[in-house]
Amino acid sequence: MSLKDKLQQDLKQAMLARDSARSDVIKGLKSAILYAEVATGKRDEGLSDDEIIKLFQKEAKKRSESAQLYIQGGSQERADKELTERTIIEEYLPVAISLEELSSITDQVLKETGLSSMQAMGQVISAVKAKVGPAADGGAIAKLVKERLLR
Repeated sequence: MSLKDKLQQDLKQAMLARDSARSDVIKGLKSAILYAEVATGKRDEGLSDDEIIKLFQKEAKKRSESAQLYIQGGSQERADKELTERTIIEEYLPVAISLEELSSITDQVLKETGLSSMQAMGQVISAVKAKVGPAADGGAIAKLVKERLLR
């Protein structure tokens, strides 16, 4: 079952259960997919599941950043709403790999490529991203690569 089909099925279930929070988030995700399809000219064929996962990762990150800003502004209720939305979005994302796994993959890529200078940071990050796919956050990868290259 594709991710879009799962969203549609989950939307129906949320609406039947009168779960307005979940249905609102799912409607927002479907809207984001449609917007991305139109923006990339893929309206007819649609986005692949990998492209949808990347989109959902961005949406989850937006919610986290908004929650932080609400907390700084003293609005805990709004922050909680954003965090709840992020939790719902994360249900559609693949399970993230652990920091230890990411660390070993980063070390492996550094050995395989033989790159060791900060100028090669972008190449190393790209190689690690290719190995882990959407299971790791780009920021975490960049941080690990930078730490390894500065040693």
